[in-house]
Amino acid sequence: MKKAVTSFCFLLLLSCSTVKLNQSPGTEKITGAEFYASAISMQWKQRDSFAVKEVLLGNMPDFLYKFVPINVSIKDSATNKLIKATYYVSSDYLSVGTNGNWARIPITPIAAQIIADSLDCFLPTRKMVNDIYAASVVKLAPIPMYIYRDSSITMWQHHLIIEGQRAGRKGLIAGIKKDVVISDLLTRSSKTNRVAIYGWHQLNGMPIQPLYAGHVNWYADYSHGIRLVYQKIKVNGKWMDYKAVMLDQRLKKLLSDEEFADVIRY
Repeated sequence: MKKAVTSFCFLLLLSCSTVKLNQSPGTEKITGAEFYASAISMQWKQRDSFAVKEVLLGNMPDFLYKFVPINVSIKDSATNKLIKATYYVSSDYLSVGTNGNWARIPITPIAAQIIADSLDCFLPTRKMVNDIYAASVVKLAPIPMYIYRDSSITMWQHHLIIEGQRAGRKGLIAGIKKDVVISDLLTRSSKTNRVAIYGWHQLNGMPIQPLYAGHVNWYADYSHGIRLVYQKIKVNGKWMDYKAVMLDQRLKKLLSDEEFADVIRY
C-alpha cells in the first residue's frame, strides 16, 4: 500500500535528543469519546480503517507527537569496545483524540504497519519493550479484564481505568499494555498470518505476557498496544536506518535478543 499523504508523514529531527512528528495545523479532531462512540458497533476491520484514517489525518493528542530517547549499549566482542545507541519512541501507546479528550486504540498489526510506514516508524522487538519499560517514568500495574475482550466498549473502559491509575502523571508510560511486536516467531512458526505480542510488565518488572504468536493477525483486544519507534537510530553518534541495524550481526543486539535473519514486517 502507498504511504498515506499527509502534512506530517515524516519525522522532524529537532536536535540530537528530540524527535518530533511534524503536526498538521488546523485539522479538526474528533475526541477519544467520539471515536469509541462511533466504533462501538464496528467489527474489527471497520474499526481498524477508522483508526488508520483518524491517525493519518493527524487526530492525535499533542504529547504523542514528541518521541523520547531510549539509550542502549552492547560490548563488541571483536574489539571489546562499547557500542552505544539511541532510538526514539512514542511516550504512550497509539491514541486518537484531543489534548483534553483522547483514548488509546488497540488495532491489528495490519493497521499498525500501515500507520508505522506512513509515519516513518516501526514496531518494537521484545528486547526493546523491556528496555522501554526500564526507562519509563510512569510504571503502572496491568489491569486484566475478562469478558468481551475484543469489543470497543471494553477497549474504551480499559483506557479509562488506566487514566484513573495514571492520575495525571506525565512522561514515558509502560506496563499498561501488551505490545504488538516484531519477532522471529512470525517467520519460524508453522502457522502464518499471526500477531506477536509481549509485555504487560508487573511492578516487579516481570511481564505477564511472554512472547506469543498464537493469535491470528486480524485479532486485537483491549490489552494490545501499539508503540511507535522512529526508523532512524543513532549508533555511536551516526544515524542508521533500523533495517540496517537489524541486519548487522553485531548491531542487531542493540535492538533484539532474537536472531532476526530478516527484517520482520506485518
